[in-house]
Amino acid sequence: GFSFSSDEALDMRMDRSQGLTADKIVNSYTENEICRILNEYSDERFAKRIAKAIVDARRRKRIANCTELAGIVSEVYKGKSRREKIHPATRTFQALRICVNDELSEIKKGLEEAVDLLNTGGRLCAISYHSNEDRIVKNFLREADRHGIVRVITKKPTIASSEEARQNPSSRSAKLRGAEKI
Repeated sequence: GFSFSSDEALDMRMDRSQGLTADKIVNSYTENEICRILNEYSDERFAKRIAKAIVDARRRKRIANCTELAGIVSEVYKGKSRREKIHPATRTFQALRICVNDELSEIKKGLEEAVDLLNTGGRLCAISYHSNEDRIVKNFLREADRHGIVRVITKKPTIASSEEARQNPSSRSAKLRGAEKI
């Protein structure tokens, strides 16, 4: 249940043994809680409208799968000017996935463990795909640099050229940052 173009159940768990699912968020969280998740994890500009549409839709009928949720979100975007080339439900699904899997905490843990595993002179490279991830990576590397644990190699993130982004659309939002263990 990760794709908005499928009839899969609203699951989005990377670890099936954990309890929280996207279904639980979508079908039982309050409008304010859903709005907060959309704002916090994806900077969704229509978070309030989407949260309201979700709550209104589930009053009529339980939201059972990804296609239904994507349709609800798409209706919110209907008639709105869209400069972006992404599906209207992309940010909503991203926010739900991040929340369900506690991905932002996992990134910080992963960075800490990676630095611990490095030998002196070893390099750590991290690719982030949205602003929340990038902020965590940037702040982690800065703080580790300040404490003399690593030396940041990339003062600014390396991003895909327009040619690469054209050939590989998933690279358009990628930011690469690196550091060397001292």
